[in-house]
Amino acid sequence: MAVMENNEPSSRRVSIYPILTINFVGTLGFSIVLPFLVFLVTRWGGNALIYGIMGATYSAFQLVGAPILGRWSDAFGRRRILLLSQIGTLVSWVLFLIAMYLPVTPIYAAVGGPLGTFTLTLPLLVLFLARALDGATGGNVSVANAYLADVTEERDRTAAFGKMAVSGNLGFIVGPALAGFLGGTNWGEVAPITAALAISVVATMIIAFALPESRPCVVDTSPAGSHRVFGQEQRDCYEGRKDGKPTARMILSLPHVGFTLLLQFLVWLAFNFFYITFPVHAVTVLEWTVRDTGIFFSVMGGLMVLVQGPILGWASRKWPSGQLVTFGSMVLVASFALFTQSGLVTIYVAAILLALGNGLMWPSLTAYLSTLAGNEYQGAVQGFAGSSAAVASILGLVVGGLLYDRLGSTITFSTAAAIILVVCLFSFRCRVQIPKEPSVASASE
Repeated sequence: MAVMENNEPSSRRVSIYPILTINFVGTLGFSIVLPFLVFLVTRWGGNALIYGIMGATYSAFQLVGAPILGRWSDAFGRRRILLLSQIGTLVSWVLFLIAMYLPVTPIYAAVGGPLGTFTLTLPLLVLFLARALDGATGGNVSVANAYLADVTEERDRTAAFGKMAVSGNLGFIVGPALAGFLGGTNWGEVAPITAALAISVVATMIIAFALPESRPCVVDTSPAGSHRVFGQEQRDCYEGRKDGKPTARMILSLPHVGFTLLLQFLVWLAFNFFYITFPVHAVTVLEWTVRDTGIFFSVMGGLMVLVQGPILGWASRKWPSGQLVTFGSMVLVASFALFTQSGLVTIYVAAILLALGNGLMWPSLTAYLSTLAGNEYQGAVQGFAGSSAAVASILGLVVGGLLYDRLGSTITFSTAAAIILVVCLFSFRCRVQIPKEPSVASASE
């Protein structure tokens, strides 16, 4: 087992605000295109299934990239891997902008059949390439979570992950609002995409020049000399691992980690049913415009900030994480059930419940997983969590697109509600709670 000579808590030395800023900027860059991405896909020949497959493309490449980046962050430091990941995102936005200027040239057309009717065009193909590149380097979320776990005490982690969620949801407030404003200019969708590219440049600069390393001394599990590729001279503050790099079997054998990853998988599966269904539902059934969609996501982001900020901070001091996971899941079930309706008031009530349920449940579950991982396997466990999320996204987006095309939004939202109900029952039955004394070390000895 690796041993650190200096056990001083990193939270005394490193502020969490730079990583919160990076998370905000990254979410802002993503959410700024969310209101009109479905319009671009359908305009360029796609349908609901193509829209889902596009999201699944990111997840499929993230499935491979996230565990690798997580392990690298354990070996070479969080900051360098965050920078690598952000550069990939930056290049993907360049490809997205190029796609806007390409002619809508048909490459392949499908009429009827199991995949429905769609046309694969040149800009759609480039957009798929952009999503693949972003996914391959898309371990920034898991590495950022590992970074946050590095610099916070266990007793503060639920609140810290709540702040991380708040920073992301602030991006979801500003992004759609900015998209609505910029999309109304003469530049159309090119303006918010250019803004997303500029925002990505800002995030890259913050990581390169303003983010301190959370682990100045890092585990050297790499082949001799390979750390020089990253320009890093390492100090011998850890003993080398006798068991080599962490494997999937090793990670899943840590106490409660496999079960917690299963819960995260189910949550991601349900939410990806929502993510594929609601934008298409808003356009085709509710007949919303880009402005309407932007307002909705901005309002929902504001509600998330309210819940994951003061409300979660208060709730985490009164109830253990297991109870917050269970209660949040129950609220989410009601939320997804209400999204099957078409009334404007009902939709916004569903948004309020979604913000409350997700705001209480998700940070609590993430904080629990980070505690189970311990210091030694933090990056690796978060990387496997990213892979779990990627598999759930692939299944959720593709299956959700098929369900929507064939059975409509009611079935898709109801399926999401059923999945979250399973999470609720699991968390209640097993009474998930953050342990006072981490048991990771005993499992790895």
